[in-house]
Amino acid sequence: MAEAPIKAAFEELGIEWKAKQHPVAPTVEDGLAAIGEWASECRRHAQPIRFAKNLFFSDKKLGNILFTVTAARKVDPKKISGFLGLSSVGNFRFASPEKLMEMLGVQQGSVSPLAVMNDKASQVTLVLDKELMSAEKIGVHPCRNDMTNQISPADLLKFCKHFGHDAKEPVIDLGSDAAQPSAPAAPKAPKEPKPAKDAGKKENADEKGLTFTKAGNFPKWYEQIIIKSEMIDFYDISGCYILRPWAYSIWEAIQAYLDGRIKTLQVQNCYFPMFVSEARLNAEKDHVEGFAPEVAWVTKSGDGMLDQPIAIRPTSETIMYPAFANWIRSHRDLPLKLNQWNNVVRWEFKHPTPFLRTREFLWQEGHTAHASVEEADKEVLTILSFYAGVYEELLAVPVIRGKKTEKEKFAGGFYTTTVEAYIPGTGRAIQGATSHNLGQNFGKMFKIEYEDSNGKKAIPWQEFLLNRSVCTASLLSNDFRNPLCSRQNSWGLTTRTIGVMVMVHSDDQGLVLPPRVAPLQVVVVPINLKKEIYAEQVATCHELAKTLEAAGVRVRVDDRDNYNPGWKYNYWELKGVPLRIELGPKDFEKQQVRIVRRDTNEKMDIAWSILPQQVALTLVKMQHEMLAKATAERDANLVRVTKWEEFVPALAQGKLCLTPFCDEMEEEEAVKARSKAEALAQSGEQEDDRCATSVAAKTLCIPYDQPEGPLPPCFATGKPAKAWVLWGRSY
Repeated sequence: MAEAPIKAAFEELGIEWKAKQHPVAPTVEDGLAAIGEWASECRRHAQPIRFAKNLFFSDKKLGNILFTVTAARKVDPKKISGFLGLSSVGNFRFASPEKLMEMLGVQQGSVSPLAVMNDKASQVTLVLDKELMSAEKIGVHPCRNDMTNQISPADLLKFCKHFGHDAKEPVIDLGSDAAQPSAPAAPKAPKEPKPAKDAGKKENADEKGLTFTKAGNFPKWYEQIIIKSEMIDFYDISGCYILRPWAYSIWEAIQAYLDGRIKTLQVQNCYFPMFVSEARLNAEKDHVEGFAPEVAWVTKSGDGMLDQPIAIRPTSETIMYPAFANWIRSHRDLPLKLNQWNNVVRWEFKHPTPFLRTREFLWQEGHTAHASVEEADKEVLTILSFYAGVYEELLAVPVIRGKKTEKEKFAGGFYTTTVEAYIPGTGRAIQGATSHNLGQNFGKMFKIEYEDSNGKKAIPWQEFLLNRSVCTASLLSNDFRNPLCSRQNSWGLTTRTIGVMVMVHSDDQGLVLPPRVAPLQVVVVPINLKKEIYAEQVATCHELAKTLEAAGVRVRVDDRDNYNPGWKYNYWELKGVPLRIELGPKDFEKQQVRIVRRDTNEKMDIAWSILPQQVALTLVKMQHEMLAKATAERDANLVRVTKWEEFVPALAQGKLCLTPFCDEMEEEEAVKARSKAEALAQSGEQEDDRCATSVAAKTLCIPYDQPEGPLPPCFATGKPAKAWVLWGRSY
């Protein structure tokens, strides 16, 4: 029985055993209902008793915390650092059932402060609520949820001390307000009224088009533009979306571009199953910790429960690398370079945003293994240049290449490189794609070994290149080139690319698509003003379209007779077709057409005889000028900041900040917390933890393109700086 060792410890310590058995109570509410009669009996006999609620949180850097509080108290994970008096702000989340069992030896619903007796390695910090500990008696589970035990606060402390949990004073005053730390709250600035629902709405707008402006209400504008342009449709599962052909064809253009380039590196496409066993997923703890809160599990088949839950891949290292271990036996088997185009599932808890933050998304993930560190390092940067090409050459979106800091790198990896984009409409940065050097970690974990040319056992160098978002100071030096390390790489790019493109280029009339990825580059519209020649106009439009098709242009003639030309203009503007060709009666007589550019509304009259050449030239010019415009907007919002006083105001103005920084993980966490606190104090607003975006600053990367000249001291601490680091508010 679960309570037997606890009962034995009580007897050894001279603690009275007073337990009550009741129906199974997996939640606090169930527990209070189950022991209601006993609680009333305690009150009748003047035995005040408070019942405990237990919350087990985990943070990769700050550790595991068991909060035992009064049953009615609410604890905000975001404020745990403050309760503990820590300057660093951790990303505390409820720990997984597997973590709970590993650390405390109890199942979910049976957690108790008495479970510290199972924490032999002292990996859990126990925090006891002062309010709870002021009671005469405390009701706690004896590590099973069909029984509750009465224990005095003094005896509870005696029990915890006996099992090594008295290094620090474990009783903390959480204050009378359950959601706040005990320290008095700073006075808030007057709260600004929230924008009205119709903020940014166009006056007398046609409901068929966009009714919100980009500048006035960016979220509503973005939602409308991707729906009304027929890019996506909503689905009945939150965070999942239907990619309609207009969006999927853009993804196909990205696939074709990138697939051709990675194959020049002898990368081969393959496919691995989407399911992963619990044992495999948990094989690499640091890696899994980074994904654990977002992993979706299959627990049931038909009417029966599975013996072991099966995870749906959040990424494929733990699926692919056991196979790598079987396939790599000799140095002749290297390099092994595989890529798959697939979907992954990450059960994101924050507010989903189509393309940017979804629970299921499409991507490619490349995984490679190499015999030499030089070869692996070269591939990391080559792939990163391919990703930059996707953004700059295809999508006309400028990106900044760099290395992630230690805090922001891929979980379980050695270092991460990234391309970062900027969204001028929101003043926020967004991670475009990442290419990771995994070092020897996964090779060791999955026993990927081979016999080198000297007959000795070795572990390959691995890379993983994927579309997620590392720090230049270490990359510029050679401190990571340890010949004893083995290297694997991984890399990836997702459908997030499409959302970035939409946000950067589009306007209040609809999408603005770069010509290289537009599903249609040209739409030809005949204008019906003279019925007697309209049939000839339509025939001419189709002939002109054929000449454009022969020149490699994606073109369509819109000769639908149930819509007038004005309606067609608006429809194709909303869908972002780069060029519109109009053929009216006067144009027909002059044997010319009018070309209208979607991005600038520039108009040109072109003779039929030179139409293919002029269209090709205009499309190339448009692609180039869209990139130039986006680059100018980005650069105008990138500032150098050398003093803290300038930092938060620049962020508030929607700027990216390039700062000298000491590159210490604790200081990076402190900057994030401090910038958030100052921003909220200045605005008087409160941040919703479920929101997908934050006012806090975060490091985006250490750019490879570092400013020349002396490096000033760290802008946040005054310590010697290691590199110029790019910060911003990020999606």
